[in-house]
Amino acid sequence: MKKNKIFIACDSKNIQKVREIINKTKNLKLKIGYKFGLEFLNSKGGRDFVSKLKNKVTFGDFKFSDIPNTCASAVKAVSDLNFNYLTIHINSGLESLKAAKKASGKTKLVGVTVLTSLDNKSLEEIGYSKNLKKIVLAQAKLANKAKLDAIVCSAQEVDIVKKVFKKEIITPGIRLNSDKNDQKRVITPNEAYKNGSDWLVIGRPITKGNIKNNLKNLINHLN
Repeated sequence: MKKNKIFIACDSKNIQKVREIINKTKNLKLKIGYKFGLEFLNSKGGRDFVSKLKNKVTFGDFKFSDIPNTCASAVKAVSDLNFNYLTIHINSGLESLKAAKKASGKTKLVGVTVLTSLDNKSLEEIGYSKNLKKIVLAQAKLANKAKLDAIVCSAQEVDIVKKVFKKEIITPGIRLNSDKNDQKRVITPNEAYKNGSDWLVIGRPITKGNIKNNLKNLINHLN
């Protein structure tokens, strides 16, 4: 039976907390990876912790966004951490995506579309004139052209992305209830898998409070 795949977001600067998350989320019913974002990777000791982590699926969520040479150099600079997945903003442009992909080696390079904390109003404030879904579609086309290995997008846009991008789709903004926190475009785990997401990224619904019970609740939710 195919296992559901989940990246647990280790969003903390506390190494003991991250160690606890990893130790308390071992199970046989899900395929679990661990996502490390800017908070942990920029914390004292965070990089060293990741470098010593063995036999785990790891996701370096740096969201690189810069000129081609800098993006490629940044990817090379973290190659010693042996991440399975590494993120770059698709808004960096085609040349930056290609340069980073060339430098990524065996690590899967993941293109980030519009953040799930944004909506149409947010994009209008930034200066975008196109509808959010049209922007995500354009980004997916660019990711495909750059031969990226995966895309991060809201589950609400998975059907759009799948029309032009046939590789892995990773979905953040997952909630088991109506608690959105700082997210705008959220969805339940079952809805995300139904829409075609390959991996879900889940943080606070698992890591806040009793980790083992939260994970058990998630598994029950999926059954």
